[in-house]
Amino acid sequence: MLRTPTVPEEGEDVAATLSATETLSEEEQEELRRELAKVEEEIQTLSQVLAAKEKHLAEIKRKLGINSLQELKQNIAKGWQDVTATSAYKKTSETLSQAGQKASAALSSVGSVITRKLEDVKLQAFSHSFRNSPTFKSFEEKVENLKSKVGGTKPAGGDFGEVLNSTANASVTATEPPTEQTQESL
Repeated sequence: MLRTPTVPEEGEDVAATLSATETLSEEEQEELRRELAKVEEEIQTLSQVLAAKEKHLAEIKRKLGINSLQELKQNIAKGWQDVTATSAYKKTSETLSQAGQKASAALSSVGSVITRKLEDVKLQAFSHSFRNSPTFKSFEEKVENLKSKVGGTKPAGGDFGEVLNSTANASVTATEPPTEQTQESL
């Protein structure tokens, strides 16, 4: 029976390996040397065959017009296809899709709230600046003057809403026809 020789691994003690060859007979050592030569020859032959096959492969690819970039693209596409076919990818994709939909809905709601708040702020700012503008002040004074001329009882400088209401009431009463007195009231 042949014993397999121990080849020293990197860092192993060479002296320990030499002691193993000393226990082999001359015949066993010769048999192992022949086997070693045979394996080395097979490796050499396989390397030559592999080189020839690689050369033939390159020639076929050249004839087909396949270059390295196209090959890389095909490899990436195939790899991506393999990844997307896995159940882990499908579950992750589904989860991320649901999370994205929820996040989108939440951001949309937040966006709507922010938009409404900004519109309110702009309206308040516009209203405030409009009321403090010289045009509005002039208009307000004219309305108050008109009110004092038409209605007359309240002093000028009242609330603008009251001024508008009283002006509207004064103009309505000024345009209504006088009521006829009935004979009973006489």
